Amino acid sequence: MSIPQSFIQELLARADVVDIVGRFVQLKKGGANFMGLCPFHGEKSPSFSVSPAKQFYHCFGCGKNGNAISFLMDHAGMTFVESVKDLAQQYGLQVPEDDVSQQDRARAAQAREQQATLTSVLEKAAQGYIKSLRGSEKAINYFKSRGLSGEVAKTFGLGYAPEGWRGLASVFPDYNDSLLVESGLVITGEAGEENAQGEAKRYDRFRDRVMFPIRNVKGECIGFGGRVLNDEKPKYLNSPETPVFSKGRELYGLFEARTALREHGYALVTEGYMDVVALAQMGFANTVATLGTACTAEHVQKLFRFTDAVVFSFDGDSAGRRAARKALDAALPFASDVRSVKFLFLPAEHDPDSFIRAHGKDGFAEYVKKATPLSKFMLEAAADGCELDSAEGRARMASNARPLWGLLPDGALKRQLLAEIAEQVLIDIRDLMDLWQPANAKPGYNTGVKTSFKTGIKNSPFKKTTQSRMQTGSIQEEPPAYYPDDMGHYAMEPGPESSFETSSYFANPPIDAPGASSQPYYPNIDRSASAKRAPRRSTGRLMPASREDRVLRLLLTEPQAWDRLSSDEHALLTSLPTPHGPLFSWLESQLHEHGPQPWAALREGLREHQHEQHATAQIAQIPEGIEGDWTEVRSILDQLLKLRDQREMNELAARAATDPAALERYRELAARLMKIGSAK
Repeated sequence: MSIPQSFIQELLARADVVDIVGRFVQLKKGGANFMGLCPFHGEKSPSFSVSPAKQFYHCFGCGKNGNAISFLMDHAGMTFVESVKDLAQQYGLQVPEDDVSQQDRARAAQAREQQATLTSVLEKAAQGYIKSLRGSEKAINYFKSRGLSGEVAKTFGLGYAPEGWRGLASVFPDYNDSLLVESGLVITGEAGEENAQGEAKRYDRFRDRVMFPIRNVKGECIGFGGRVLNDEKPKYLNSPETPVFSKGRELYGLFEARTALREHGYALVTEGYMDVVALAQMGFANTVATLGTACTAEHVQKLFRFTDAVVFSFDGDSAGRRAARKALDAALPFASDVRSVKFLFLPAEHDPDSFIRAHGKDGFAEYVKKATPLSKFMLEAAADGCELDSAEGRARMASNARPLWGLLPDGALKRQLLAEIAEQVLIDIRDLMDLWQPANAKPGYNTGVKTSFKTGIKNSPFKKTTQSRMQTGSIQEEPPAYYPDDMGHYAMEPGPESSFETSSYFANPPIDAPGASSQPYYPNIDRSASAKRAPRRSTGRLMPASREDRVLRLLLTEPQAWDRLSSDEHALLTSLPTPHGPLFSWLESQLHEHGPQPWAALREGLREHQHEQHATAQIAQIPEGIEGDWTEVRSILDQLLKLRDQREMNELAARAATDPAALERYRELAARLMKIGSAK
């Protein structure tokens, strides 16, 4: 759906960023702003500032900044549309849905109301289970025997479903309420199983089990997992599929692990509730678990919203290997060059919980470091059952490898693996590709080899659109090099050699910077009347495109390249000042909602966007026959990251003498820049 920019502005005008952030971060008044510990990185002294006047947050430690919508996206892992809808619901606003019929809008409203009702019922049950735990000595002893503290039990909301068929009758006054069945808490008997009064039999789904509430990324209770206290079967029992709960999409512990994922730098995926809770107790709060089902592509995609690295942990037995194989299939489409996926296989006699108790935190951490990379495990999976000392075995491996390799996104990893597969099966790369690529297939189709890294303008989907609009005059043949900002001033696009001090890359200073005002800061804007003049020319040509514009052009013509970037680079681009930051944020929201689209479709989505003119002008300025170079864009992004780190170091230098956290962060950035310099 397309949300009007005017509504976004109205929503942000009503929302209070202090209130939104304060629900997740403990804030204290400090001068004109509020301060707290940053939720995006680990720190001991507060460096996270929230400005009520500017409705803006900024962390002086990690550099995270934004408004109420971006906070929900970064902290809760929501998409742009999800964040807007959630915020609108909190402030009683209806998100405009002009492209949706009245009937569909009514159905959507009914679904939202049902979801809110069911989560409130489940939350009430969770509180009832917590209360029951306090009165159950055997349940408390069970958790103690597993080494769990009261603090971790509180963090995860652990509880106990008492014995008896109708324990929830003490929690809900109306045990016959249909919502108890819809939420999966109560089971109703089949026809013919009525009681003496002619009523259908109803009884609790969970009885005499320790309870693990399952929360979505917003912290709402959407289901439960229950474990028996003895060896009865089934050992674990999950809530059924409901309108608010789907095992194939949700991960246990993800809500609790959000901050730890950023601190540890990776997500550890296990198979059980107790693994998550026990590992959190032992210092690995970055652990999540699938809910009694195989890992799915939706699980992997959700994890990569929070981190660029995932480690799957499995038992070393045959069942663990089968589960790992399914996780491999789910992870391959997301294994871009900027992401890391590994597989940890524990000894057959251990699960993560027992292993960390036997070998300690450090022993488990060392084992994690030795996890098998995705590339190696993929080759092992392809070679499984193949006798590579025979031609038949090698041919079988080549056949096994083809569908796995085809799932990988194009990039350096895919090309390296092609070479390794060819080497193992003793076939030349070109001969292997001839075998894998049908004779009638389009050149470069799904191979990642013959397809160039460059985006060809000649064959791009927007060529005819651009040409026709240039002919009809809807887009100027030579668009101006000056573009008006939101304040009516004109800013010249900086050239490729713009210095850090005068570039527009990071024009908005920190909210507490000396001299900072409530108005946007544009260092490249000439606010005099003479600024509104004809485009400046150099030997009859337009000024060279800025670095930001070159990245924007490639991503508008090849939006799937967004997935090649790291989460740090996503944050970098979306935080750029006007017009680039809003355009990159818009492009990211389009990818979340619709996936990669051709320029013609993106052009329609840009209608009435406040920076529509800038985006269309960039496409119009791409010279005929000139290709966008991904290598150049990669180099530009590296430069922008370096400039960002240098700016942060300048800010930290003033505080490093008195703030140990600032000094530590300064040294970390200095070491990173030195490492980058030595690598070149």
